[in-house]
Amino acid sequence: MIAREGYGIAGVALALSAALGGVGLFLPWPWSALFFAAAAGLGGGALLFFRDPVRTPPPDADRMVLAPADGKVVLVEHEAPGPPYVGSEAQKVSIFLSLFDVHVNRIPASGVVEHVAYIPGDWLAAWRPEASERNERSEIGLRHPSGRRVLFRQIAGAVARRIAYRVKKGDRVEAGQRFGIIKFGSRMDVFVPGDVVLDVSVGDRVRAGETMLGHFPVADRKP
Repeated sequence: MIAREGYGIAGVALALSAALGGVGLFLPWPWSALFFAAAAGLGGGALLFFRDPVRTPPPDADRMVLAPADGKVVLVEHEAPGPPYVGSEAQKVSIFLSLFDVHVNRIPASGVVEHVAYIPGDWLAAWRPEASERNERSEIGLRHPSGRRVLFRQIAGAVARRIAYRVKKGDRVEAGQRFGIIKFGSRMDVFVPGDVVLDVSVGDRVRAGETMLGHFPVADRKP
């Protein structure tokens, strides 16, 4: 399955791939092999990058904070004060996406979207801590049924200069639901209140919509 944000680019790449392969049919060895390899690399690379695999959220996902992106956890820390939307104390989890990770993004927690913003900025390397505040990014905040607020950011990197999201204020969303994509290597930050219990550490590999980053306090379980 291909992410719909990639239809245009993937279509062009496949057309060019077909053209290169067609030219290769009329060339002698080793030029034909070079054209066939370029065709396979171009078409295969586009399909690989924009792949959108099916993901199944875990049971009780409505009580969890799920990873919104595939990649490697590069930062877990407390912030005081936290972002204005979250409150005076927040916990931050940062995920770095390499060029080889799935780049389709998913909603980390169930709730109602209350805050959506796009912030222009620089294109520093996404693994640098200052990229969270200086790079081009989107910012989406939702209120969980428990009343707690969760904020997540799509952050462009030195290569990724295109972020896309399709949620708006007032939308009701579910944990694990697709909401957008960051094109090429990039970063995703998630901010949660201080009483959310985190279950990840720096160095962990996570999968969007499936890996639990943390869970809301047990006292919030519905009877």
